[in-house]
Amino acid sequence: MAIPGFGEIAEQLRRSTVLIHSGGRGAGSGVIWSSDGLVVTNAHVARGSRVNVQLWDGREFEAAIHSRDPRRDLAQLRIDAANLPAASAADSSEVRPGELAIAIGNPMGFVGALATGVIHAVGPLRGLGRETWVQADVRLAPGNSGGPLANAHGRIVGINTMVAGRLALAIPSNAVCDFLSAGPANAWLGVTVHPALIPRSAGAGETFGLVVLEIEPGSPADLASLLPGDILLGTEDKAFKAIEDLAGALQGGRPRVLRVEFLRGDYARIRRVAVQLGTPLPARSPVAA
Repeated sequence: MAIPGFGEIAEQLRRSTVLIHSGGRGAGSGVIWSSDGLVVTNAHVARGSRVNVQLWDGREFEAAIHSRDPRRDLAQLRIDAANLPAASAADSSEVRPGELAIAIGNPMGFVGALATGVIHAVGPLRGLGRETWVQADVRLAPGNSGGPLANAHGRIVGINTMVAGRLALAIPSNAVCDFLSAGPANAWLGVTVHPALIPRSAGAGETFGLVVLEIEPGSPADLASLLPGDILLGTEDKAFKAIEDLAGALQGGRPRVLRVEFLRGDYARIRRVAVQLGTPLPARSPVAA
């Protein structure tokens, strides 16, 4: 069925979608949330200390990370620009299965790629906790993360985040609005980790740990001299039992010191390091395209 004005709707969505480069890990997407330079994307897209945002017209800006929520996988960026083509958010609580879904993003290097489908469901998904997801039968690929999922009117119903089976999963727009109204919520550590069971001394069994795979240059973890291969065991107050425990330890945007226990080389010796968290990243000047 033809949708009146669909071409104009799709073009406006493209203009409200940005290309994001962060830490040399390829590209992701983002949404211009307000005309004064507020951009929303996934936290896993804006992981680096240096994030570049490219607009639909080719202009590029170096963005400041205003706040991040790794648990909900959202990040708020700011660029020094005005009069931008901002997207309009819909009430995601009113989304119903069977409605048209439109996704815009930058998959595999294709800027402004469009995909359409239908809403499959709205709610929690088995194996992914109690969080609500807008689940759509829309084909996504690497590079779509952080981009918009919109309804037939071009209004944002979610931020595309991942693929589960054949379904695209998006963070509901209402959850995005809650994140933005809450302000800075979580500190940034700057590590990529993988859960593992670590053998201890004879008869002591195994211990849960988070193996550090990568560290962002200039991040709090880097400044604290943590290294790839280190195994994070927990804080001085609580041992990690799941990867979510690290996100919980980072909650709170105020500057503070987090004392982390970890292993390096010798599994019998627990080391400790103080990590300075919550220091805002400096805003940077725009870079001319």
